[in-house]
Amino acid sequence: MVEKATMSSWGLSHLFVTVFLFNFSHFMVVPAMTDVSMAALCPRQDECSFAIYLSGFQQAIIGIGSLVTMPLIGNLSDHYGRKLLLTFPMTLAIFPAVILAYSRERVFFYAYYVLKTLISMVSEGTVFFIAHAYVADNVTVQRRVSIFGLLSGISSCSFVLGNLLTRFLPSTASVFQVSAVMTMVSVVYMRIFLPESNMEAMVIDVSGKERTTYECLLEKKSVNNRRPLRTTISLQDSISLLKTSWIFTQAAVVAFFSMLGELGQLSALMYYLKAEFHFKKDQFADLMIIHGIAGIISQMILMPMLVRLLNEEKLLAIGLAFNCIHIFLFSVAWAPWVVYLATTLQILAVFAGPSLRSIVSKQVGPTEQGKAQGFITGLCSFAGIISPLVFSPLTALFLSDHAPFHFPGFSLMCAAFIVMIAFIQSVMIKASPSTVSNSIVDKYDPLEQ
Repeated sequence: MVEKATMSSWGLSHLFVTVFLFNFSHFMVVPAMTDVSMAALCPRQDECSFAIYLSGFQQAIIGIGSLVTMPLIGNLSDHYGRKLLLTFPMTLAIFPAVILAYSRERVFFYAYYVLKTLISMVSEGTVFFIAHAYVADNVTVQRRVSIFGLLSGISSCSFVLGNLLTRFLPSTASVFQVSAVMTMVSVVYMRIFLPESNMEAMVIDVSGKERTTYECLLEKKSVNNRRPLRTTISLQDSISLLKTSWIFTQAAVVAFFSMLGELGQLSALMYYLKAEFHFKKDQFADLMIIHGIAGIISQMILMPMLVRLLNEEKLLAIGLAFNCIHIFLFSVAWAPWVVYLATTLQILAVFAGPSLRSIVSKQVGPTEQGKAQGFITGLCSFAGIISPLVFSPLTALFLSDHAPFHFPGFSLMCAAFIVMIAFIQSVMIKASPSTVSNSIVDKYDPLEQ
């Protein structure tokens, strides 16, 4: 048992490094993308409806693909291991960055746009939710929210350092060159050092005996006849997850509306800041650095302290409340300093993500972690389909000269109200004991599929 605990700690350490390297390569290109898009599509302009609509269309297509693939990939990771299913999306992520590292001309931008859209349909969010499933495999129920927060804190560190590097790199070309190299490094590191996840989590079976999930499943397999292993996931499977518990259903509703609001903010914010305050790559990087530092302080210092006093449900509500407030401040910003002030509120807003993932992980057994996390990510992808249909036209309309009334941040205001719906639902979630520790064999058996 001590050896397994040591292996789990070793695996988590390498998982954190893998997530850091991959997110570092991903986040460092974000401040530059608005300028690259505007330069390719609308040269020498501060407002471009075409770029807004194109970005929204890409987000919707990615959401459609992710809605189907995320639960499937999560289910496959439950059967074939987390490491194998991490390799595929991380490798694919190299190619779009290579295109823009070579050239940002219009033809190459369109090539990047098409390839990025296709690859993101099967990889957007995959590393994020498989990392959470890996943590759930190796960490006890009581410690998960803290480790989920630590994982988010590692992502915030990569966010800060990636944007800080972008802030001081001499050219846009060098940003994408470094990003491509770091993505390759993350894949190589993961393949060499990251051990396969511990899929033999200890559980208490119906007789009260402590055994591994794997031992329980093998015992049940020897009693029952088996059908061939099913690696796909159907709509019925997704519905059955929602029936797992009322808390899981409530968490799914919160995940959908909070992501819908956040994606609405993301799709509008940079174009809004560029049109209203003439922000460029460096200013965007400054905002993201502040955002990341707030996340580091929150998830690596405040959250481990507060989790001893408050449960995940309360932390989720606090995070969503401050997320709503900070988006609202963006929408009514009358000066650049208000934008920077609003960004600092992320220090409490980032409680929401780790808390929600912890709530979800407690409602399913060890053999369903990838499936459940993939389902939540797929549901967030569904929000990604709806978001651009609503927010891209709103953003383009209220940033244009044909707005029905002068309110450039109107789409951001709408995003804040949607997050408020998620907050109201989160307040209704009542804390309950985890369902993981009991009757795990009778509840679900992937070998039976």
